[in-house]
Amino acid sequence: MQTESRKGTRRSGKTTPRTGPSPRRPKNTRTPQTAEAMAAKQRDISVSEFFAKNRHLLGFDNPRKALLTTVKEAVDNALDACEEAEILPDISVSIEHLPKISEGRYRITVEDNGPGIVRKQIDNIFGKLLYGSKFHRLKMSRGQQGIGISAAGMYGLMTTGRPMVIVTRPKKGKPAHHVELAMDTTRNRPEVTIDVETDDFPKHTGTRVTVELEGRYMRGRTSIDEYLEQTAIANPHARIAYRPPGKSAEGENGAEGELLSAPDVADSAPPDAENALTTTRAGDWIIFPRTIEELPPEPAEIKPHPRGVELGALMQMIKQSEASQLGAFLQGAFCRVSPTVSKQICEKAGLTPRTWLKQIGHAEAEAIYKAIQNTRIMSPPLDCLAPIGTRQILAGLLKGVRAEFYTASTRPPDVYRGNPFQIEVGIAFGGNLPADQTARVIRYANRVPLLYQQSACGSFKAVLETTWRNYGLSQSRGALPEAPLVVMIHMASVWVPFTSESKEAIADYDEIRKEMKLALQECGRKLATYVRKRQRIRREGQRRDIFERYIGEVAKALHTINPELDPARIRDDLENVARSRTELADEQLEEDVLQTQTRDPAEALDDSGDTLIVETEIPGVGDDEPAGDIEPDTGQGGDGKKKKKKSRSKTGSKKKRSRKAKGAASSDDDDSLFQS
Repeated sequence: MQTESRKGTRRSGKTTPRTGPSPRRPKNTRTPQTAEAMAAKQRDISVSEFFAKNRHLLGFDNPRKALLTTVKEAVDNALDACEEAEILPDISVSIEHLPKISEGRYRITVEDNGPGIVRKQIDNIFGKLLYGSKFHRLKMSRGQQGIGISAAGMYGLMTTGRPMVIVTRPKKGKPAHHVELAMDTTRNRPEVTIDVETDDFPKHTGTRVTVELEGRYMRGRTSIDEYLEQTAIANPHARIAYRPPGKSAEGENGAEGELLSAPDVADSAPPDAENALTTTRAGDWIIFPRTIEELPPEPAEIKPHPRGVELGALMQMIKQSEASQLGAFLQGAFCRVSPTVSKQICEKAGLTPRTWLKQIGHAEAEAIYKAIQNTRIMSPPLDCLAPIGTRQILAGLLKGVRAEFYTASTRPPDVYRGNPFQIEVGIAFGGNLPADQTARVIRYANRVPLLYQQSACGSFKAVLETTWRNYGLSQSRGALPEAPLVVMIHMASVWVPFTSESKEAIADYDEIRKEMKLALQECGRKLATYVRKRQRIRREGQRRDIFERYIGEVAKALHTINPELDPARIRDDLENVARSRTELADEQLEEDVLQTQTRDPAEALDDSGDTLIVETEIPGVGDDEPAGDIEPDTGQGGDGKKKKKKSRSKTGSKKKRSRKAKGAASSDDDDSLFQS
């Protein structure tokens, strides 16, 4: 054992002096700074300079995510512009790999058929951060901050030195504007390098944005392919054409990626893809078709609700108001404040509606704030929201998810911090979804997919807290259910409480999570009904198969007892009896249990129902195979691991169609839809 002291080292009771010179601290060479000298070194920075050094806050923290964020911001702006102009969106997204320049170099081109942009607004929209028309208004929209597309151009300029290229035509019959601009991050101002008029744009109005940047293209759950697929689900009124980069971008062995030019949507898509209801591939393009021929309702702009205003914001509003008296200020600055409500607030604050605003100080403002909290005020109007709707959710899920059961639910609007919001949930179950994996959660905020920070999102926590075991699914504690299930959850609000500027996760407010859980439970009850009915059909089919299985043995046994009896005739008679006895049960299972009828997908979506069931074969129904070949029921209703044979679906369909006597469905129609 050794112990040390300041003078030496003590070993075995003896002290030995430390050898060598003792270390010396360097002398303090710092010179004192005066306040004037320190003030001379300080300067202000622009918002673009701040985000240029902290670009991870905007979603540009790695090359793969930067590629996705650029596409996301351009597509979101295109959808917003088309919807505000009441134009059905036609959007093309092209990603080109440029390995001849650099292995990580990509060119992203996004084109839309929107209203276009007037020339004097191009510079500020694409070359200035925090510039836009959405931040200061309370209205549902995808963008909120005025950062996204200009930040994408800033990232491309920083990584490649190439400016952003914008081509826009605001009026038909007139030349388009071709503008190339960069951003001066020190002053947060655009720098235009090229400004000419061109005819290199389709005849319709619209905008084309091209950004060249350093990135990395990969497939997977957080890829551009996944983002566009989920965008098509939440926006069934939009048609999106997507061309991914070549195989060289995926790291596979193959030829170098071609240097391609941005195409026109109408010229690149095949004519037969217009009528498709599911995603199709046409050459190098992936087409996400339009399944709804109507735009979502246009949300109206509202004024702030008094319950959501904080004391400091209230004092600032009083100082900047053009009104002269308190009553006029309350009625003009807030929504749901009538003359009666304004009078009640003033009386509780010890003031009158005729009180001059210039006489209101801090004490009076605090009294007004407390009076607002103690006054009963109607909830804010809901015309500022444009939810997707159950019909559109079903159309989107049908387009992007291969399942057999679809259902959706839209909750009544609610309020958090004075901001109205609405929750929608859609569920797809069974079909081609994997039954041996956990459920997949698709999150949206104002129709925009959220691909990152899933565990930090309030919508994901609401799915985890839902007890899916009550609805016939297998679920471990604190985990997602293990079932062939896709859960889509959407929040529509005038101001979505994101956890960061990159808009990747929704904050966990109690009011929001409660509405999410209620919507999930409503869809879960519909799913449980379908799962239990499916299990009942399976059990009934297995019982009939077991009975028919022993008909031959019974005929042989009777022939052994009485040789005069013909075993073939006995078998035929017993089969006829079994068929007549089970005919009634089959009709009851079809009409009372499934309650479905074959129809076209477009016709099914025209109905007002909130559930779709795609015709699928069920083990044990009309199956001539031995019962031992049927897997036991797991309570999940999935088809991921079932051993299915074509004879099962043909036999079951033949029985159903013989009873219908209409013969509307053909024997090869395996993808027909039913309406529940």
